[in-house]
Amino acid sequence: MLVSRTDRTLRGAAAIVGVADDVSPTGELERTGRELEVAMILAALDDAGLTLADVDGVCHAESSMGFAEYLGVHPRFTDSTMTGGSSFEVHLEHAAAAIAAGLCDVVVSVYASTPRSDRTQKRSVNRRFPAGPNPMAEWEMPYGLRMPMGPYALAASRHMHEFGTTSEQLAQIAVSTRAWATMNPRARYQTPLTIEEVLASPLQTSPLHLLDCCLVTDGAGAFVLTSAERARTLRRPPVYVLGAATCHDHMMISQMPDLTTTPGAVSGPNAFAMAGVGPADVDVLMGYDSFTITALLHLEDLGFCAKGEGGPFAADGRLGPGGSLPMNTNGGGLSYTHPGMYGMFLIVEAVRQLRGDGSCGDRQVEGAEVAVAHGSGMVLSCMSTAVLGTEGTL
Repeated sequence: MLVSRTDRTLRGAAAIVGVADDVSPTGELERTGRELEVAMILAALDDAGLTLADVDGVCHAESSMGFAEYLGVHPRFTDSTMTGGSSFEVHLEHAAAAIAAGLCDVVVSVYASTPRSDRTQKRSVNRRFPAGPNPMAEWEMPYGLRMPMGPYALAASRHMHEFGTTSEQLAQIAVSTRAWATMNPRARYQTPLTIEEVLASPLQTSPLHLLDCCLVTDGAGAFVLTSAERARTLRRPPVYVLGAATCHDHMMISQMPDLTTTPGAVSGPNAFAMAGVGPADVDVLMGYDSFTITALLHLEDLGFCAKGEGGPFAADGRLGPGGSLPMNTNGGGLSYTHPGMYGMFLIVEAVRQLRGDGSCGDRQVEGAEVAVAHGSGMVLSCMSTAVLGTEGTL
């Protein structure tokens, strides 16, 4: 007999109970590979007051099977979803669904990459590419599309044409993000930044300047997710998954339906609807900032301002310290760290802000109860939105 269900929601079913990340102001880390990944898992489990013996779910954007074997665990839930920078928000959504369905109880997700030290120390690294045909290599790159900046430059140019967005408005996003980084002793760049300095930095792919672009650093992180019931018995205040949603609408930038609208226009409202909150309720926004235009598009597509108004919205400094919408409070991919896929660090910082336990230092947003971690994968291709909240939001 088929049973109709109307209560399909993840709201409050699972909670993040442990987080960890490893970055350096130098941009380089000593550990690499599996050693670094395992260190992150153990640190996040310790943060939660759990051990490897508690883990029955593993997420890894390359091979959850290989990583679980290395850890010596035998998971009941496994996920190797790879959507680029949004992979870890997708992992969070999938893991929360698995926990809500009773498939597992404690899930870990990890990311580690060391592109900066690989280059400076001339380490040989095997780069894996998607199997099968690569239309991008056939139909886009031979005609001058520079990766990875080219697709974002197209989006920025189109937004400027459609809505009158200016380079100064984009630059303010980098300036506001850097203002947060000055409060983070682990950030790659900690000196204040001005709009003039952003505009004076070398043009990379018009209209994007160097300081409109994310860093290239080493970095690693992990999170631990468990059931709400178990979370309340553990070491740290739980940070609950209130809502989560994902959407992707293209792989190649030439196939993006509208260069000024990302799939976040779908994932964002769906995640907010599940959470039972709206943009006005968000205390901290952790929005993937691979480029300043990426962050601007999030503001519009998630509903913090109307389409086309992202430039003026950001221009008055409301995203920085003291502003009405604290965004990327750790310094973001523009000033904190960016090892290639930044989505893990969005989750880690969102959790630390909601805990309010002093781990954020001077950048703590007082009284934060609702945070959004919004990941962007590939070339504005896959957006995944997680709405997180404290116990008081349930």
